[in-house]
Amino acid sequence: GFATSLPLIFMKKIIILASGNGTNAQSIMDRFVDSNSIQVSLILSNKPQAYVLERARLAGIPAMSFNRFAFAKAGQIQSILNQEKPDLIVLAGFLWKIPSFLIEDHPDKIINIHPALLPHYGGKGMYGMNVHRSVIENKEQKSGITIHYVNENYDEGAIIKQATCQIDQNDTAEDLASKIHNLEQQHFAATIEELLK
Repeated sequence: GFATSLPLIFMKKIIILASGNGTNAQSIMDRFVDSNSIQVSLILSNKPQAYVLERARLAGIPAMSFNRFAFAKAGQIQSILNQEKPDLIVLAGFLWKIPSFLIEDHPDKIINIHPALLPHYGGKGMYGMNVHRSVIENKEQKSGITIHYVNENYDEGAIIKQATCQIDQNDTAEDLASKIHNLEQQHFAATIEELLK
C-alpha cells in the first residue's frame, strides 16, 4: 500500500479565488481533473451566488464563499490558506484587491489573469467589459491577456506570460471580449501547469 499512496504527498495544490461565472476556473478544473501531480484543492468566492461555486460542486471540489470580514487580517481566509499551503493561488476573475498580508504569506504564489496587455489598461476599475470598451474606444490594433504575479498594486506584478489577438476595424467590445475569452481558455491553465512543473 505504501507505494500507491506516495503520489498524493507530492500533489501540487491550487486554490482558486473567483467572483463570478467561473469559466476560467472551469478550464483549470478540467485540465487537472485526471492529473496525478496537480489538483485544484479548493475554490473560494467572495460572492455566495457566484456560479463558480456550483461549478466546484459539480466537479466535487470543496468550495466556500466568504465576506470581507473573513478576508481581513487574521480572518478565516488567512487561516485556511496557511493550513492548505497551496503551491499556487489563482485569481480567476476575482475582483477584490489582495491584502498585503496574504501576499507576504504566499510570496510569488499568487497569480492573476488580466484581459489586456499590461501595463496598459490596468489598474482600479479596469476589469471585464470596462477594459474592452476602453481598448476599442482608443482604436487599438491589438489586445490580449496578461498572466502575472500579484503584488500590492492592482495589475503591477511581474508578468509571466502574454498572448495577443488582432482587433479588426469593426470589432465591438463584445467581439473583443470573445477573442480575449478564447485566449484565456487557451493559455491560462497551460501556463499554470508550466509554473507547477
